[in-house]
Amino acid sequence: MYNFYIHSKQNKYFISQNIKYDWGILMMKKFKAGVVGIGFIGVAHIEALRRLGNVEVLALTNETDPVQKAAHLNVPHGFADYREMIDTVDLDMIHICTPNHTHYEIATYAMERGIHVLCEKPMTTTVEEAEKLVQLAKEKQLVHAINYHNRFYPITHHLRQMAKEAEFGEIFSIHGGYIQDWLLFDTDFNWRLISSKSGKTRAVADIGSHWLDLIEYMTGLKIVEVFAAFRTFYDTRKRSIHPVETFSQAQQPREAYEDIPIDTEDFASILLKFDNGALGNTTISQMFAGEKNRISVFIGGSKMSAQWDSNDISNLVIGRRDEPNLVLTKDPGLLHPQSAKITGYPGGHVEGFPDAFKQTFKQIYASIEDPTMEKEYATFEDGLRQMILCERIYESAQTNRWVKI
Repeated sequence: MYNFYIHSKQNKYFISQNIKYDWGILMMKKFKAGVVGIGFIGVAHIEALRRLGNVEVLALTNETDPVQKAAHLNVPHGFADYREMIDTVDLDMIHICTPNHTHYEIATYAMERGIHVLCEKPMTTTVEEAEKLVQLAKEKQLVHAINYHNRFYPITHHLRQMAKEAEFGEIFSIHGGYIQDWLLFDTDFNWRLISSKSGKTRAVADIGSHWLDLIEYMTGLKIVEVFAAFRTFYDTRKRSIHPVETFSQAQQPREAYEDIPIDTEDFASILLKFDNGALGNTTISQMFAGEKNRISVFIGGSKMSAQWDSNDISNLVIGRRDEPNLVLTKDPGLLHPQSAKITGYPGGHVEGFPDAFKQTFKQIYASIEDPTMEKEYATFEDGLRQMILCERIYESAQTNRWVKI
């Protein structure tokens, strides 16, 4: 820390010793990013990156009207092809926000050219592809990340610190779920419904992997065995002949649809065994009316329990047998010191989805400058872990038996 103050005089800059200023922040390295795929999630990436202050989004790709899309989002360059973007623009990092079946080839192309990669989940459509990407990232010594952003809510981060410090005692049970309603009607359609684009599982890979990653991250425990049941409620869905954005509520006349057979699950119920002997279960559904994007977590231990719900994102309920229950509301002064570091606003100011993205990306870009730093964000190894879990869960649902991880 230096007692420097920078001010302008006749368009020149001078340093005077008036106030304290963090020189490290003042000289913060600037990074150049490109975003591949500009749907709902791609736009969310751009908005979060701009909030960091040290990342410039120089380019994006979109299959239709890329130049117009870039202009609308105030991004300098728009391309229809990610290869042209990577070969044309000098980038430090690319963000892959495209359908699952494209992740492997895009990440491979970027890393072979020395570019760091941040990929949306699930990592790939097969375990084999994920293994190859892990190996390539190691060979190239590049930063590699999967956007499991739920790790970076202040309360979920605080829960991790509680578990690390054994505040729960022995963890006996873990349960909860991830439920949505955006695919409730047979006229709701998205590329995720088709296994050739999403992979063998849909609901489990798309949202279930978020819950599974979050549970292992928070508790430090590993799932060692699973028993799953799947259900597809609509064997055939009606796909609009006109483009529809993800999560859109737009409805078309019935004659404006075509029938498409569905080969992925709408619902999954999964029993879990953990490496410390704890038992658990989770419910994953994209067809639960009235719930837009709800994650719930219940952790039961020998000393206390904890409950967190994304619909009440700032509050953690701590339960005890012989004392009054406690509600911890997000406040940097009340959270674990490590969790306070990823908290951007004071108590009473809710931090949600966009803020978790920001904190995730902040740590990922920081690790470019400092490869030795502790990485709390999900890496390609974590992405591979989730691919293996999804594959074993699928196997269990198909064979109706317990499957070891």
